[in-house]
Amino acid sequence: MSPSPLSPTRLGPRLGAATSSAPLYAAGFVTAFGAHSIAAGMGAQSENIGLTLHTLGLLLAAYDISEVFLKPIFGALSDRTGTKPVIVGGLLAFAVLSLPGLWGSDPLMLGLARLGQGAAASAFSPAASAMVARRAGGKKAGTYFGRYGSWKSLGYVIGPLLGAGLILAGGFTLLFAALSVLAAVAAVWVLICVPHLDPLPRQRYTVIDLARQVTERRFLVPTLVLAASTAAMGSAIGFLPALAAQHGMGPVAGTATVSVLAIASLLVQPRIGALRDQERIGDSHGMTTGLLLTASGVALIALVPGPVTLFISAAAIGAGIGISTPLGFAHLAETTPPERMGRTMGSAELGRELGDAGGPLLVGGIATVSALPLGLGALALLVAAASLPRVTGNRARRSQAET
Repeated sequence: MSPSPLSPTRLGPRLGAATSSAPLYAAGFVTAFGAHSIAAGMGAQSENIGLTLHTLGLLLAAYDISEVFLKPIFGALSDRTGTKPVIVGGLLAFAVLSLPGLWGSDPLMLGLARLGQGAAASAFSPAASAMVARRAGGKKAGTYFGRYGSWKSLGYVIGPLLGAGLILAGGFTLLFAALSVLAAVAAVWVLICVPHLDPLPRQRYTVIDLARQVTERRFLVPTLVLAASTAAMGSAIGFLPALAAQHGMGPVAGTATVSVLAIASLLVQPRIGALRDQERIGDSHGMTTGLLLTASGVALIALVPGPVTLFISAAAIGAGIGISTPLGFAHLAETTPPERMGRTMGSAELGRELGDAGGPLLVGGIATVSALPLGLGALALLVAAASLPRVTGNRARRSQAET
């Protein structure tokens, strides 16, 4: 009888010490911190560096455009070469490709830096997720992805705040220099502390096999959950400060609402991951609960926006994301054969990027022709609808995952 996809004989060596996981969490922090610190900084400094709204939009999208096209490719590459070389190479590339941002007063150089950073993050982000999955070894996927997601949320929390401080102290030059150094340090940390995991033998796949794998329910449902959660997060990060300004709360209060969202997600994710591994929460019901909580938070600000409800909504959205995200990734990790973990994580990350871009576009498009509450209401309905499909399997059946 052949071993199951998640048995020790196929998983390869487990990473031993807890310290070997910390550099992987740092890689997640780098991509979140880099993306959000620069995005917030460009928005705040757009007039000072002569950016039109159109140019600002293009610069904001440059990072995500790179990720949408490249994450599945680099995810598949990590299956062929092993995850560690892709993580280290991606982090070093992030450090180098951040250097054009030292001339951040030039929109062209800003665009090149954002495009390059997005391309580099496309390499190390899915590879890090794949290595976290192998680190879990089919037993503690919830715990590890809860911690990984928590570190990403930390990047969302302090990215705009620290980025603003660095820009105030030394302009974009200091911010991009700090990001370059941070990525280089993370690369060295991974290189020294994370053991190399050899790529696992892979069977040959036809185009039909690949199409079947990406349309399987065990892949589509958690990826849909991740996309819906990220759509809500991206929209909230963009529109909560705008709503705060409409209600006379000022920019500090607007930033505070986003921080409440990120802190709620940061605190919830590790707890939910641990509860999952203790079998006190199931993937299907947990992901449904997370999406419904997220949808309720979005609906609240659509129906009764105000100084108090903005913070309540931010907490609900953050907690809902904190529930659904680690469960979605953990389910993917435990139902995917390890030898194609990188490709699966890259494709799932693609789903998240589409949600991150699609959510704000949906809300903004509807708001342009009608009103912002209608756009948020439409998003709430779509997030709630994403909670309807259920995964058919559970961890008791994870050994049935196919190669």
